[in-house]
Amino acid sequence: MEKSDIKNREDVYLLVSLFYKKVRQDSVLGPFFNETIKDWDAHLKRLTTFWESSLFLKTKYLGNPLDAHVRADKEHSHSITDLHFGLWLNLWFQTIDELFEGDYAENAKHRARKMGTFLYLKIFEARNR
Repeated sequence: MEKSDIKNREDVYLLVSLFYKKVRQDSVLGPFFNETIKDWDAHLKRLTTFWESSLFLKTKYLGNPLDAHVRADKEHSHSITDLHFGLWLNLWFQTIDELFEGDYAENAKHRARKMGTFLYLKIFEARNR
């Protein structure tokens, strides 16, 4: 079956929804997300807007992912590690590869890699404040 590239909000929502379904079922990542996220429908919409904004540069995302991740790390006794970000990134890549191919799909991987590195470094910095 030939895959197409990520083209619109519906594609982004499909990607985000399938990805977080996997995250929620993951034995290592699931507890962090399932204990932190209270309203999954709202969270998926928010993350769809985030990724739509990141990929297509046309929608304005109004959240603060850094604060949310620092807060989640604190709520989980500063136990988020590079392993968690590696697992998250691998699931993201796997989900993209299952659904899409093309320039936007590759850009989604690139942006996730950069974002994961940035968030992990900033979480670590926040622990020392």
